[in-house]
Amino acid sequence: MASRPEPLLPEQFGPLQGVRILSTGTIIAQPFAATLAAEMGAEVVQIERPGVGDILRSLGLPLENPDGPTVGTMWVQDRRNTFFATLDFSVPEGRDLFLRMVAGADIWMESSKASTYTKWGLDDATVLATNPKIVITHVSGYGQNGHPGYVNRASYDPIGQAFGGTMGITGPPDPEPPMVSNPLAGDYATAHVCLWSSLAAYIHAQRTGQGQVIDLAQFEAVHRGMSNTMIDFFELGVSRERQGNQAGRGQPFSNYRAKDGWVAIAAVGTVFNRVCAVVGLDPTDEFAQDARTNSESKAGVEFAAVLQGWLDDHTVPEVVEIMNAAQVGCSAVMTPDEIAEDPHYRAREVHTEWDDLQLGRRVKGIGILPKFSETPGNIWRGSGSLGHDNALVYRRYLGMDDEELKQLQERGVI
Repeated sequence: MASRPEPLLPEQFGPLQGVRILSTGTIIAQPFAATLAAEMGAEVVQIERPGVGDILRSLGLPLENPDGPTVGTMWVQDRRNTFFATLDFSVPEGRDLFLRMVAGADIWMESSKASTYTKWGLDDATVLATNPKIVITHVSGYGQNGHPGYVNRASYDPIGQAFGGTMGITGPPDPEPPMVSNPLAGDYATAHVCLWSSLAAYIHAQRTGQGQVIDLAQFEAVHRGMSNTMIDFFELGVSRERQGNQAGRGQPFSNYRAKDGWVAIAAVGTVFNRVCAVVGLDPTDEFAQDARTNSESKAGVEFAAVLQGWLDDHTVPEVVEIMNAAQVGCSAVMTPDEIAEDPHYRAREVHTEWDDLQLGRRVKGIGILPKFSETPGNIWRGSGSLGHDNALVYRRYLGMDDEELKQLQERGVI
């Protein structure tokens, strides 16, 4: 294997310092995993198609770019700390350049339909022959194998939620439509699975010298978050149906309207007794216990009416204060403007500012989460333009000079 190139990062930081990731996917489900790693110190090179780039660049609300087209807010939030290069995998020269980059990498993450890279001569065996320790993580809608009628289907976030099963149990009952969980919950769930699984395989590779291939289907990442839904079906024959915000038969465990807005209240087990005390009911009588375990019973319906009557007389801040004082889980249903002003968000420094390369100014959004006591993450740069780091990446990784870079660019390889 070729010698490992010198780091691109100007300064090492975080728990993932020294980890080198090549990311060749688009939108959210895989590239966000690479961004999370970059925020914790990994060296991430995001490779895009020359002259085209990632569609995420234009998604979200537009921000004015002084040197080019507008930049989408999703791109600005989710593409920090990354080196941006371009490469055409579909031509032999592009394939060969990528294999040379693979030789010095630890993880390669990609997102595409099954066998996309195989047709370009970048099958798993070829990549592992180039670097036996590398972790290859394939992210796709339906996986790299399975039923032949599925693996080449297109998939986006709502498709993953629909096929993965969460959409079928989210939203009010028929005839109202199923609801998608925003924003892009299926994609972000897939990204988190992509990152933890890639790092698990990386740890194994560091211990044994053996790389491996991870086959991550978006619908499976979504499906894994369905809790007991499938064991209810397989063991009890119960096929869960949509029931709005009510979770199961117990209550209160939902969203409720107060005098001036919405609150979420969640009481499990004996916490129900505290809710009864707040609304003036005796938690020990048969009525209360029946209401707690069966929201559809007569007692359950009566309890819901009593609770709603109490809520009708109180504002959201009053409900939140009283319920939390009684140690009942309760929160206002927060909106972005409320979140921005909330003292707890501020005290925990959830939001921060950083310099964005394309916009040429500071922006403010969600910061580094979670926070590490000894090896904290960092935002050392914002999002960049298409091919922003071509010269740096190809010089440092492959030892190219200006003339070679110019010729590759003229031929459309980079």
